[in-house]
Amino acid sequence: MGLEKVDLEKAAVKPHEKLALALAPELDAVNALIRERMSSKHAPRIPEVTAHLIEAGGKRLRPMLTLAAAKACGYEGPYHVHLAATVEFIHTATLLHDDVVDESAQRRGRPTANLLWDNKSSVLVGDYLFARAFQLMTDADNMRVLQILSNASATIAEGEVLQLTAAQDLKTDESIYLQVVRGKTAALFSAATEVGGVLAEADETVVKALFDYGDALGISFQIVDDLLDYWGSEQTGKNIGDDFRERKLTLPLIKAIAKGDDEERAFWVRTIEKGKQEEGDLDHAIALLNRHNALEDTRDVALEWSARAKDALKALPNGEIVEMLSDIADYVVARVR
Repeated sequence: MGLEKVDLEKAAVKPHEKLALALAPELDAVNALIRERMSSKHAPRIPEVTAHLIEAGGKRLRPMLTLAAAKACGYEGPYHVHLAATVEFIHTATLLHDDVVDESAQRRGRPTANLLWDNKSSVLVGDYLFARAFQLMTDADNMRVLQILSNASATIAEGEVLQLTAAQDLKTDESIYLQVVRGKTAALFSAATEVGGVLAEADETVVKALFDYGDALGISFQIVDDLLDYWGSEQTGKNIGDDFRERKLTLPLIKAIAKGDDEERAFWVRTIEKGKQEEGDLDHAIALLNRHNALEDTRDVALEWSARAKDALKALPNGEIVEMLSDIADYVVARVR
């Protein structure tokens, strides 16, 4: 896989904000539809919990991908807005559920819904948003779109369950990690872009290219997210080492464990498999990651997937929106040094 040089200076201008400006009318319509559909006549807690997360300053990247894909393919109808809102509801539902599973206390720099309310509210409101998402996706009256988004929803759930069994098993290798990432993260990225092309009735080559772009972008995005847990960034609401404390076997650890000796493996067995963590273990873990170049190697993998995403866009018609999508692929990996 050829690795293109990434212009991090250019990427640092936050191209998702540039894309948001280009899609401003459509995004306003998406936000209005989200507010309308997250309401509940009988359960006021639903909009309270939903608003806490949806209005917490998220980038709306996934719904923007749907809008951008449809627009890049020349779509002029109204239903890309419905599908973009669908994608955001699915994403928000998974975040509510994830925070319960992970026992998280912070999301996007703010207390999580399960901390402010309770686990029951987070799970049930997440279920409500999934149901709302399926109501929304029927508005387009397109069976293929329904298949793509419903399959993605099932794949996301499957990926999360796979992570439960793989995250603390030192036998988890890079192929299993990739399977988890494709499920819990990339599935929604690729569905978000693919449905835009399908809705626009684009050529199958273009639809496949949009799927490939979303898949590669989602994988790169998640790898960088896992990397930031050890490198850190002011742009994230995560604390350094959250994944380590939660005993998540992500790519940096997988790479370090593969190169480690018996003494190092015993450390990983104690801290990750058995969960017996002591003061200073995080610092030691980071030292082992640095010893084996695991962080740099992980960043290289993220760069490779970013390059794949950009390469997929070559099948799309040239235009400003496609250029912005390419810049987003750069920006995803520019989040790490």
